Amino acid sequence: MSDSPEAIPGDIVIRRLGVADAEDYRAFRLTALRETPTAFTSSFVEENSKPLSATVARLAAFEPGPGALIGAFNPTGELIGSAGLDIPGRRQERHKATLFGMAVLGTATGRGVGRVLVQRILQIAKADEKLYQVALTVSEHNEPARRLYTSCGFAVWGREPRAVVVDGTAIAKLHMLHMLDDTVPE
Repeated sequence: MSDSPEAIPGDIVIRRLGVADAEDYRAFRLTALRETPTAFTSSFVEENSKPLSATVARLAAFEPGPGALIGAFNPTGELIGSAGLDIPGRRQERHKATLFGMAVLGTATGRGVGRVLVQRILQIAKADEKLYQVALTVSEHNEPARRLYTSCGFAVWGREPRAVVVDGTAIAKLHMLHMLDDTVPE
């Protein structure tokens, strides 16, 4: 994916997020954590207690790469979706990446925004010749997200019971993997 904005159907623009997006990204992330608390490892309370400078630092870390944080913006410029690609710095782990922070505002679901975000993250990953695979976790009960990831080529390889506990309720997470060279996970 180039650094220039790219429009998708419905005048949605997908582009990399940078430090200039810190306030919007923080507000978006807090909304996502409040709307779907069981979908994330982070909690609204923890993230809300962090200063804006923590969001600035997070975005700054992805500006030069490797990896990326991307956002989907509606025609009025509102951030309505985001996804990230984290690539480890350690040499022996540099072949794998993690899709993280995938979220679309409830008011924007059902329009293909999530699919385009996942596909863009996979395009970024495929452009990196050192990457062989992209992993993610999804809450076991989150069927729409699970279907989306499966349709984008991710396969479940494991289940972690009680991966997170949200307000006293244990949530299992499914571990999914997308092989960038289309091999079957071992």
